[in-house]
Amino acid sequence: MNIPAEYWLHHAIFYAALFLIHYVCGLLVIHRNFKVNYTRKINHFAFFFLPTLLSMVIDYPYSAATFFIDLVCAIIFLTFFIAPVRNRVRVLSVMFCSFDRPEDRPLTLTWLYTQFIASYLVLIPLLAYFESHALLPVIMIIIIANGVGDGLAEPVGIKFGKRKYTTYALFTQEKYVRSYAGSACVFITTFIAILAFHSYFSPVQFIAAVLTVPILITLAEAFSPHTWDSPLIYAVGGASLIGILHFL
Repeated sequence: MNIPAEYWLHHAIFYAALFLIHYVCGLLVIHRNFKVNYTRKINHFAFFFLPTLLSMVIDYPYSAATFFIDLVCAIIFLTFFIAPVRNRVRVLSVMFCSFDRPEDRPLTLTWLYTQFIASYLVLIPLLAYFESHALLPVIMIIIIANGVGDGLAEPVGIKFGKRKYTTYALFTQEKYVRSYAGSACVFITTFIAILAFHSYFSPVQFIAAVLTVPILITLAEAFSPHTWDSPLIYAVGGASLIGILHFL
């Protein structure tokens, strides 16, 4: 397994930046009473968009091996925050505060671990399909829907979401709330992402995508378990795009 040096440099800088962002956000929560709902989303955007920004400077060839290592690195990153480790390392304890929402305790890491693994299990066959049909950029529609749309949903919902609805969560009987304003973020972002990648669709496919995919992804986010929306967004969005591109 030959992994280029550019990959390791890219990821070393990425995780160094990610650690720094988590640490600063943790300090804001502890000392400035920032809402963890906001700092958690700062982390979210950093995780999604820092790799893309870094790739503009440090590019490397994408492969199945690098994809697998990405998954391993993400799991190792989360493992730093298990209680036996973070309770002994002050820096990690501060970083943990940047995404440990009170309402998620004691399942914060459990949900993050399982969501990461489920998301990758969904993305692997989707990547294989779109790459085999020379349509790999299309997968960015669902990644943008999740990375931007879902990323904005919580802070927008907290600020503007007066009308709310409840959802369930895995491994607990507790109910959690989402907002219609947050769901609107998912819908609008997905719609814009489809417009951005319109050149990959025929006219009929484009109309079908615009009319169905934003609604389906918004419903997937709305009805998914609390903190577990990424794999559902990927699965529903990916399946709907494959259906449109394959049958229309």
